[in-house]
Amino acid sequence: MNMIVCVKQVLDPEAPPASFKIDPAAKRVILPPDVPPVISPFDEQAVEAALRIKDAKGGKITVLSMGANLQRDVVKKPLSMGADELVLLEDEAFVDGDSWSTAYALAMAIKKIGTYDLVFCGRQAADWDAGQVGAGIAEILGLPGVTVAKKIEVLDGKVRIERVVADGYEVIEAPLPCLVTVSNELGEPRYATIKGIMAAKKKEPIVWKPADIGVDPSQIGAKGRRINLLKLFQPVREGKCDIVQGETPEEAAANLALKLREAKIL
Repeated sequence: MNMIVCVKQVLDPEAPPASFKIDPAAKRVILPPDVPPVISPFDEQAVEAALRIKDAKGGKITVLSMGANLQRDVVKKPLSMGADELVLLEDEAFVDGDSWSTAYALAMAIKKIGTYDLVFCGRQAADWDAGQVGAGIAEILGLPGVTVAKKIEVLDGKVRIERVVADGYEVIEAPLPCLVTVSNELGEPRYATIKGIMAAKKKEPIVWKPADIGVDPSQIGAKGRRINLLKLFQPVREGKCDIVQGETPEEAAANLALKLREAKIL
């Protein structure tokens, strides 16, 4: 089995909301210097899905990531978990893309990698939460695509997937090669071992520029955006508190009941 897993370096989603600032004029997030990046959690679960298949069937896992100034200790985490190879699309031309230009660049890199049975993505990224890139890659490559998977098995040249739906899950079979987006219902990703961390330090990633994957620079990153972001802002949440008073507890309770009726809560 040859598997490719797409992962994204993002700001730690567990960071306190107060650490994030918005530049409304530039329509972008101001990167907080004290918040370290991590691999998007859904993407870690996609790595775990590939590792489970490797444990059962053997094979090779290639991790693919894109951006600029990628931190090696972050993007090498899948290697320390047990992946075999890391390919980085690393250039300023890849930055600030939308779902389409991101999917296009990743699809062209997957074409260059060439041999694959399964492509895994997280169900969505932890920063923009769009959940569109995986489906976009499948469309560009002409692959069957299955989203929000909680369990993936390879059986007799096909992939059998339990896919999350609102009231449970449905079971789908698809031919190989296939693209699957993995949801958190898969379960917790495994921890990197000391042996894996030491091995990952010794592995150098393969770095590709736009010319290496044969893409038109006008179709990737910010130049290739097809979405026009109208406004980026932090919502303002305001609370209001009314103190219900009364001479006695009974009178206070009656006054509270009246207010709840006025608000049509009772």
